[in-house]
Amino acid sequence: MTAVVTGLGVLAPNGVGLEAYWAATLRGESGIDRLTRFDPEPYPSRLAGEITGFDPAALLPNRLLPQTDPVTRLSLVAAEWALADADLDPAELSEYDIGVVTANTAGGFEFGQRELQNLWSKGGAHVSAYQSFAWFYAVNTGQISIRHGMRGPSGVVVADGAGGLDAIAQARRLIRKGTPVVVSGAVDGSLCPWSWTAQLTSGTLSTREDPAAAYLPFDDRACGHVVGEGGAILVLEDAGAARSRGARIHGRLTGYGTSFDGHTAPERGADRGAGLGRAARQALDQAGWRPADVDVVFADAAGTPAADRAEASALADLFGPHGVPVTAPKTMTGRLAAGSGPLDVATALLALRDQVIPPTANVRRPAAGYALDLVTAPRRQPLQRALVLARGHGGFNSAVAVEAPAA
Repeated sequence: MTAVVTGLGVLAPNGVGLEAYWAATLRGESGIDRLTRFDPEPYPSRLAGEITGFDPAALLPNRLLPQTDPVTRLSLVAAEWALADADLDPAELSEYDIGVVTANTAGGFEFGQRELQNLWSKGGAHVSAYQSFAWFYAVNTGQISIRHGMRGPSGVVVADGAGGLDAIAQARRLIRKGTPVVVSGAVDGSLCPWSWTAQLTSGTLSTREDPAAAYLPFDDRACGHVVGEGGAILVLEDAGAARSRGARIHGRLTGYGTSFDGHTAPERGADRGAGLGRAARQALDQAGWRPADVDVVFADAAGTPAADRAEASALADLFGPHGVPVTAPKTMTGRLAAGSGPLDVATALLALRDQVIPPTANVRRPAAGYALDLVTAPRRQPLQRALVLARGHGGFNSAVAVEAPAA
């Protein structure tokens, strides 16, 4: 069985909704700015990719608001938009024919911080009963499945930035085993002081104040990344089932690869090129592609010199120096934890649809030593196949191969 993508739901700092996000991305419009969720002044990093123009009270039942973290609300809305984009009503299928697999990095961190503050300052009687699940990594999967009555095979993946691609790959496995429809992907992020303090310990967050100069992967000026919130939820279906109901197909998920380096702090200097290269080769082999078949690579783009060098080395080894166009639209959103990979998959499918590679914003001087064909302005060219890469803190590497439905 072949897995195809029939629905896309996107929420990103530079665009709420699929087409709004895509238009902003092609314009090179960034959603990175100074943090407003809390006062960032006491911290060395003060920029983030925050989603604006999102009113959960207007989009979700009131009963859900007190029991959900902001990221869960985003996930619920993205799932609803993905189902609408797929023109799929879960009520028309058997409840056991639809599964849910999402990825998460920190769970409902903001919800958890608030309840811990209540515990410390007021006592246990003031802690919400919803804390028992609102903080949990699997809460987005659970809330999506409950809201839409989906009781098929489900789960959650925790692998930091690589997790979103791993979740999509797990959805593909479930489809190949006979589940007709799986809702998958990730909307992630954690913009609260507790989480911010934890993320700063990585030593990889940019401390620049200028949003246009803070996150510059593959640039001589690279100094770390900017954190963001958002991502994409996808509806994946068996290709035959999708065709039989006349569904529009965004693209095919044809290959996946993964590896683990086992380093405790790879972003600070360890060579991640070998592991990322293995994951990429696995994805191509599974898809039955040669390197020359790939039209564009959506890079992980860590934004630190050591990690960028390792990724560039992996790409040069696989495709040859300057051998394939490479882009990193996440420079306009920040790194969205588990949400970045699925958002890149959605972006790749849009690129295949419209035959245009979106830009790596703000990078004007790609480092010559990396030997990359880095796309820094929208580039129109024939596109049929894309490779999406993602890495997670601690040594996780994942790659997904997608192709246009007509390929």
